[in-house]
Amino acid sequence: MNMVLNALVMKKDYGKYTTASHTCSFGSVENSYANKMLGLIRESQINFISCPTENAHLQGRGDTYPKRRGLTRVKELLNNGNNVAFAQDSIADYWYPLGNGNMMNILDNGIHLAHYTHINEINKAFDLITYHGANIMRVNDEYGIEAGKPANFIVLDAQGAYEAIRERAEVLASIRNGEYLFKREPRKNEIEIDFFK
Repeated sequence: MNMVLNALVMKKDYGKYTTASHTCSFGSVENSYANKMLGLIRESQINFISCPTENAHLQGRGDTYPKRRGLTRVKELLNNGNNVAFAQDSIADYWYPLGNGNMMNILDNGIHLAHYTHINEINKAFDLITYHGANIMRVNDEYGIEAGKPANFIVLDAQGAYEAIRERAEVLASIRNGEYLFKREPRKNEIEIDFFK
């Protein structure tokens, strides 16, 4: 993370309006330095965006083993009280040729690379690709499922958040402003397997 950016944000007192993206170097610095900076980052209230697939693809490529994971300190920043969101900023481009904008894939990669996989973390992991991003974009008044807000959402083939993440649930429908962008039937097996036979 660029500490000059954090210093400027603190000086002007507009941390909650500022977002630092990637900040891969902050994931590689020595712990005593990082811990010192976490205090200043908490004070500034700066937001963070981590791009797990791009960062894992690009960072540490020149390392011998052990290789760096490429991500910023996601868990530490969340525990620090900072707002952190996952994103993807490369769609089939030079920087990340496998990018396709699938946020379920981003979430899956992000929680694994950040070791954000304790059951309590998994149960709130969707916030990293939903509410935290809305906070960063400052669209909270229009975001969410409350009455009166625009009907923009997806429908996942799962019973709840944990199952959706564990099973890498498919998107069954995407709705924008109350209209279907697409809709599909849940996948069915032609032959049901009885694992207990």
